[in-house]
Amino acid sequence: MPYTRKGSSVSLWQATTKLPTFPPLENDVETEVCVIGGGIAGLTTAYLLSEEGKKVLLIEAKTIGAGETGRTTAHFFPPDEWYHTIENTFGIDHSILVAESFSKAVDLVESIIDKEHIECSFERLNGYLYSLSDKELNAIDKEFEAARRAGITVQKLEEVPGISFATGPCVKYFDQAQFHPLKYLNGLTQAFIENGGIIHCDTRALKIDGDNSMQVVSTNGGKVRTKAVVVATNTPFNDTVVMHTKQAAYMTYVIGLRVPKGSIPRILIWDTGDPYYYLRLETPDFKTDYEILVVGGRDHRVGQDLHPEHRYEEIEQWVRERFPMVQSVEYQWSGEIMEPVDGLAFLGRNPMDDNNVFVITGDSGNGMTHCTIGAMIVNDLIMERSNPWTSIYNPQRTIIHGISDFVSEQTNTLTQYSDWLKGGEVAAINDIPLGQGAIVQIGVRKIAVFKDEQGKLHPLSPKCPHLGCIVHFNSAERSWDCPCHGSRFDTDGEVLHGPASTSLPIISL
Repeated sequence: MPYTRKGSSVSLWQATTKLPTFPPLENDVETEVCVIGGGIAGLTTAYLLSEEGKKVLLIEAKTIGAGETGRTTAHFFPPDEWYHTIENTFGIDHSILVAESFSKAVDLVESIIDKEHIECSFERLNGYLYSLSDKELNAIDKEFEAARRAGITVQKLEEVPGISFATGPCVKYFDQAQFHPLKYLNGLTQAFIENGGIIHCDTRALKIDGDNSMQVVSTNGGKVRTKAVVVATNTPFNDTVVMHTKQAAYMTYVIGLRVPKGSIPRILIWDTGDPYYYLRLETPDFKTDYEILVVGGRDHRVGQDLHPEHRYEEIEQWVRERFPMVQSVEYQWSGEIMEPVDGLAFLGRNPMDDNNVFVITGDSGNGMTHCTIGAMIVNDLIMERSNPWTSIYNPQRTIIHGISDFVSEQTNTLTQYSDWLKGGEVAAINDIPLGQGAIVQIGVRKIAVFKDEQGKLHPLSPKCPHLGCIVHFNSAERSWDCPCHGSRFDTDGEVLHGPASTSLPIISL
C-alpha cells in the first residue's frame, strides 16, 4: 500500500493526481471574500463567487486537496440518513427540499465540468440500496415510498441486478453520479485562477476577529482583511464549542481492489447494515484489463480505536465473500467525516459570529454533495439572494430532532476526559514498539511519545489544544487523534484536521 513519509495512507485519488502548488501568504492583504480551505467546499465557493465578479482569496493550511476531499469515495448518492428518516424526523416539506438540493448539486457539478472542460471521469449512473437483514426489509419499503414522495425517481426491484450475490429487495435511484475528486479540484482551481482568484497554500488560519463590516483572518503568514469569511475546513476551527456539540467526528475506511474489467456493473451500491458498506468502480486512465472496486465502511468515533487495521481486514473479508472475482488490494485509506446529530448538514452563517462569517460542515458521508450545496447557499447569502435551502441547513438551528443522539454523543465526549485520571498506556517508553506511539506517564506528567523506525523519540504534549482532551495514537494512520471533537495531528504535532488550529507542543523528556 502507498504511504506518505510520515506513515499516513494514500488514497487512490492522491496516488493518481498531481495538484498545483501555491506560495504561502507572506504579508497583510485585503480582499472581498476570504475562503479558508482548499477542498471541494472551499474551491467550489471560491469559484462561484469569482464567477459573480467578487475578489476572492483562498488560503489552505497545507496543499490543495490535502484534506478530506482527497480521502472520499467520491460518489453522489441519496442522503446518508435516507429519505424515510428525513421525512420521519423533519416532515415531507424538508425531504422535498433535501431531494431538490441533492439533485441541483449534481447538476451544478456536471455543468461546471462541461463549462470548464474538466477531465475528471464524471459519470451518471444508477445506485441501489439493499438489505440482507429480514428486520431491515421494512426499511426498503419505507425508503421507496418516502423517496417517491420527495420527488425522486426510484424503482423497487427484487434484487440488485448483475452482481455476484443475492441482495434481496432494493431501491433503485436513477441518475446518481461519481467522479475523480482531485481531478475535479484541479479543474476548479485552474478556473478560479483564470477568474482572477488568488490562492495561498501552507497558510493556516488561526483566528477570525471583526464585525459586520470587516473581518480579519490572522494566519501564520499575515492578516487578511475581508468583508466576508467562508470557513470550509470540514469542521470549523473558529467556533470553540457550539458547532462541536451539534456534530461528532467519525473515521471511515476504504479499500480499492482489482477486479477484471466488466466483471461488475458500473453502478453504486449501499446497504442498510450496521456496520454498513458502500461500493463503486473506478477505471484507471491507462489501458488495463482491470478496474478498481472501491469499498468503504466500518466507521467509528475518531480516536476511539487505537489499532483500526482490523477494519481494512473486515472490509476485505466482506468483499471477498460476495465478489469472488476480486484480486489484489491496491489501495487502502481512511477519511474523517462529521456526523450532524439531527442528520442534516450545517451550511450557512456561523452561529457565534457576525453575519459575514459562513461555515460549510456536517458532511455526514455525503461530502461531495453537501459541500456543493453549501457553496451554492453561501454564494447566494454573500450575493444577498434568497436560497430555498437556507433554513433547512441553517447552522444556527437548535437541535430538536435527534435529541437522543445528541445526548449520546455528548455523553461519549465527556467520558473521554476521564483519560486524565488513568495511567499511561504502556509502563515505560522502552515498551513502545518501533513505528508506534503511546501515552506514557512519567511522574505526574503524561506524554505522547512516538518512536520512529530508527528508535528516535518524538515527545509531545498529549493535550489537544482545542478543548483539552488527551489524544490517542492511531497506528493505521500514524497520527495522534482526539477522541472528543476529532482533531488529528501528525507525529511531529502538526495539525492534520481541526477543530484545533495549533500544534501539539513538543516537550522535553
